[in-house]
Amino acid sequence: MENPAAAASFTLLDYVVFVFMLVISAGIGVYYAFIQGGQHSSRDYLVGGRSLTAVPVALSLTASFLSAITVLGTPVEVYLYGASFILTCLTFVLMVGISSELFLPIFYRLGITSTYEYLEMRFDKAIRLFGTVLFIIQTLLYTGLVIYAPALALNQVSGIHLWGAVISTGVVCTFYCTLGGLKAVVWTDAFQVVIMVAGFLAVIIQSVLLQGGVSIIISDSAQGGRLNIWDFDPNPLRRHTFWTVIIGGAFLWTSAYGINQTQVQRYVSCKSLFHAKMSLYVNLVSLWTINLCSIFCGLCLYSVYKNCDPWTAKRVNTQDQLMPYLVLDILRAYPGIPGLFVAAVYSGTLSTVSSSVNALAAVTVTDLIRPYFSFSEQQLIWTSKGLSDGLACSCSDLCLLLQAAISIFGTIGGPVLGLFVLGILFPCANSKGGLAGLVSGLAISLWVCIGAQVYHPLPANTRPLTLKTHGCNFTIAEAALTNWTRPWLADNWYSLSYLYFCPVGTLVVIAVGLAVSLLSGGRTLKLQPGLTVVKEDLTCYKLYKTLKQKVGVKFIFYLCLCYNFCMLFYPYFQATRNADKFDLVGKYEKKSGNTNIAFCDVELDITKYQSRRTLT
Repeated sequence: MENPAAAASFTLLDYVVFVFMLVISAGIGVYYAFIQGGQHSSRDYLVGGRSLTAVPVALSLTASFLSAITVLGTPVEVYLYGASFILTCLTFVLMVGISSELFLPIFYRLGITSTYEYLEMRFDKAIRLFGTVLFIIQTLLYTGLVIYAPALALNQVSGIHLWGAVISTGVVCTFYCTLGGLKAVVWTDAFQVVIMVAGFLAVIIQSVLLQGGVSIIISDSAQGGRLNIWDFDPNPLRRHTFWTVIIGGAFLWTSAYGINQTQVQRYVSCKSLFHAKMSLYVNLVSLWTINLCSIFCGLCLYSVYKNCDPWTAKRVNTQDQLMPYLVLDILRAYPGIPGLFVAAVYSGTLSTVSSSVNALAAVTVTDLIRPYFSFSEQQLIWTSKGLSDGLACSCSDLCLLLQAAISIFGTIGGPVLGLFVLGILFPCANSKGGLAGLVSGLAISLWVCIGAQVYHPLPANTRPLTLKTHGCNFTIAEAALTNWTRPWLADNWYSLSYLYFCPVGTLVVIAVGLAVSLLSGGRTLKLQPGLTVVKEDLTCYKLYKTLKQKVGVKFIFYLCLCYNFCMLFYPYFQATRNADKFDLVGKYEKKSGNTNIAFCDVELDITKYQSRRTLT
């Protein structure tokens, strides 16, 4: 097999498609900076004046975290470990339900700009500052990872210098983030989601045509063990099972969508609570679409290379280069399409980086500058824009912390999620319990995360699937095996599935926080109204109240009465029907003269029949 990276390069049309995406993204920033009149206050710049509608916010919610990592990483995950990651579609449902019912109403009702304002209202200023610093560290690390992914893709397919691609990402993001504020970020995200889906579809359609149909790809994947979806092994050390993806994923995605500043900033930018909730539910559809596309791309990747794995064959340097390798291999005869795929990868990066930069600017201004400095609105606007510029450049310098950033997202997000749950669901939780829980949860999460980075889980727990090279027409060098001495913790605590890092941190915070709060007088704590969840926030209660007002109390009373009446007499009706059925059978059997004692509904005396047989 020829190395496509050496044989193909960007054509003029590829560059035109790629530059077109950049021009549109930058143009949106210019539009909201000048044609729409710019930003007249920090509120306009950071939360769009709280005037946005559901659909663009929903697409922006999707683009914020389903980034270039999704475009490049999820197909490789399916290629190496199977399609069990498709179960994240179920975790998205849980995440949307929890976020829209538990967190969103409180944040929207309080009218906050930064999520961490709530922590000061509910606990104290020290916990707010702690949460802000954790968010900044988490976002900088994650954004560095996201910037590195498209830079790698561009380096693979077009020969653009790696650091040149990294710097260009920061420049483009800085341009439209600084000029247009949140409105520009949201609408650019919406455009970039469309580009991401188009890039996936280009790969899927060509793979299906090349392999001879969808059924062939599914058959190849099944024979290769890639359709290993329903694995109900409860062992928490297994990398991906039904339980790790559903339970761990629900915690992880709730920490990302429920309390993370990047997403909450979009909720509170909607013009009403209804639009804010609708944005989450519309976002669910776009999450499913991109997730299913990326997973099917992974099945296409396996079907094409089932007999000659490019990574084992040393045709690519890292596993993350498998998707760019596939694109050049099957699409190099179609000028412009490789450019569309790279535009899709780059769109994923721009959407995430711009969202992160805008969120970092909001948190820094709201939590670190406004409480301590007396700035005018115009000064706050320029400070926000300056921070957007500086933070975009800072993020572009962090791309070497790849392995740490992947795990740190759940490791930090879990304890912070636990802190918010503690404050919202437990009125007895006080500031002492919140601080003790946050420190304890973060320490436990970091312990298992760092241990897992030092002692990687064994293949018995990660269970990578077989990769074949017998179809390659070149010689492959064998890798040397190294034996390591591993402590007991390495094969137990440090081998915990990475999806459980977030739940561990969350549960430790809640348990320790409750215990310390109760021991330090939390029962006597008096809170301001609106800081904990109330029944009026729940959609089911609102539906009940609406139904009650429209149809009246009497109708609901009679409906419940009829239901109870039916349930009371149901066993009697069932027994009567069964009795009639058996009598009818017995009647017909006796009429025919061939009564079968095996099917009689009376108790049989076996000894009586045995004695009759003995006499005869």
